[in-house]
Amino acid sequence: MKVSDNRRFIVKGIFIFIALVFLCKLFYIQVVNDKYKFSAKNNVLRYDVKYPGRGLLYDRNDQLLAYNEASYDLMIVPREVEKNIDSTLFSNLLHITLEEYSSRIQQAKKYSKYKESVFAKKIDVETFATLQEMLYKFKGFFVRTRSTRKYPVNTASNVMGYLGEVNNQNIKEDKYYTSGDLIGISGVEVAYEQLLRGEKGMELVLVDVHNSKKGKFNEGRYDTNAVSGANITTTIDADLQIYGERLMQNKVGSIVAIEPSTGEILTLVSSPTFNPNTLTGRARSKNFKQLLEDANKPLFNRALLGQYAPGSTFKLINGLIALQEKTLRIYSNFNCVGEYEYGNDKMVGCHEHTSPIRLKKAIAISCNSYFCNVFQIFFDKYQNTEIAFNTWKDHIASFGVGQWMNNDFSSGKKGFLPKTGFYDNTYGETHWNASTILSLSIGQGELLLTPIQMANITAIIANRGYYFTPHIVKQIGEENIRDEQFIKKKYTTIDPIYFESIIDGMQMVLEDEEGTAKNCSLEELIICGKTGTAQNTSGNGEDHSIFIAFAPKDNPKIAIAVYVENGGWGSTWAAPIATLMIEKYLKNEISKPYLEEFILKGNLLLTP
Repeated sequence: MKVSDNRRFIVKGIFIFIALVFLCKLFYIQVVNDKYKFSAKNNVLRYDVKYPGRGLLYDRNDQLLAYNEASYDLMIVPREVEKNIDSTLFSNLLHITLEEYSSRIQQAKKYSKYKESVFAKKIDVETFATLQEMLYKFKGFFVRTRSTRKYPVNTASNVMGYLGEVNNQNIKEDKYYTSGDLIGISGVEVAYEQLLRGEKGMELVLVDVHNSKKGKFNEGRYDTNAVSGANITTTIDADLQIYGERLMQNKVGSIVAIEPSTGEILTLVSSPTFNPNTLTGRARSKNFKQLLEDANKPLFNRALLGQYAPGSTFKLINGLIALQEKTLRIYSNFNCVGEYEYGNDKMVGCHEHTSPIRLKKAIAISCNSYFCNVFQIFFDKYQNTEIAFNTWKDHIASFGVGQWMNNDFSSGKKGFLPKTGFYDNTYGETHWNASTILSLSIGQGELLLTPIQMANITAIIANRGYYFTPHIVKQIGEENIRDEQFIKKKYTTIDPIYFESIIDGMQMVLEDEEGTAKNCSLEELIICGKTGTAQNTSGNGEDHSIFIAFAPKDNPKIAIAVYVENGGWGSTWAAPIATLMIEKYLKNEISKPYLEEFILKGNLLLTP
């Protein structure tokens, strides 16, 4: 055989081999592997996201607080929009101007020419029905069904929070979200966002040149179902919450009520409040702006973020510390001549009352002089001021003061519990002592607490020395919350034995003939409470009215803190509100309607 013949056979063999490779590859692409079939059809496929139903919210008695309602968004893929689109007809269908149409087109292109984005949000049912019939004329547009939040009961807006559209940062941080998605912004909605949002599904839809749906791709083999978000049962008693918001109408402040035996928050009122439905639907942006500009700050959650001087309610803690440190006895007597005197200095004023007095009576009548003496004697026990102060501060901190509550809200404040360094910087090292910071003895000065911290302190006293971290969620789905931080007892540094005398004094606040809240006592119900009046350092309006209380005295079911800004004496506004709330919760009745009427008619809002 000639060399040329060999070469000819080799060349033919190479061509035959290459042909066989191509044929095999073609068979694999067209018959075996769906991936390429999928890609070939990609130009007639639409990826429809299946949005999950957001989890529902309930109160502790299974009353529905938040649900979902279908809404419609008009989506756009800019690169698919035809140049000769009838923009006038399209704009008329959506009830927008041509200028708005052009602006939205540009916004969509700026986001992405190839990715879908929202062109028109929350289209009403009538517009949606008309648009559906005409949509085939407008390639590049399609309707996506979403859901919007609805609130059947106008209450607890600061508890539930609200939703808003995701921003670029949200999308960057979590690939779950795309443009136009809703996300929790505040309250339970944001704290439990991961559970409430559920999981998206995907449907691959065959469409024609008009973007009209023609069926599922590959019989739905590649579709995934959406998984609805978890339903959440909150700890809130909706009826009590509504009542608290009524009592606080035309007032600025907060009510926080806790179940001592569990740490479950029964009410979390921040006043003024707002209708949660105002932050849903197409008017959301306008309404949000109005709320944001409101001088009384209804969006500011005073229960969690407000930081206030606790006033005379804090005398209870100073009394407990002194009992624990054995610098005070139950039967210790102190005189009061209308003011506290230290040496030749008249330090703190007081009102006229019986004198001399013991601990329980001092609590009942809220004697400033008594607790100034208690504070001074405690400090005198130690060799220097720094040791005394740090001992005092550590006791205070065990009540949750000056630290994060570590509850299940996404926002909150620590309040302010000063350290020695604060006073060293203010007065100079070794240049301050008990008399310098004497205002702390009566809950004034630099000390600041949030209303939820005040309520928690009340629950601690009710429990005789321990608490559960206050929390707002009771169940997730059908399961009770099991987070250890919410079901584990936290103990203070005060022995249980010392609480009984303090509690007896709190009972006398309402039942003693000189008790500061004697007008708020209730028959057949023993309430233990303490009034407080905090100085209004702003110089605008009256002092602040405060009252903490729990009931019943034994096996308490509710601990409450009420803070009314510019309310004056604690007995004037805060005490009646607290006792009305307690009676409403425990007995579901009001035995003093005249007191309720007085509170409901009260208007303490400051005019600009």
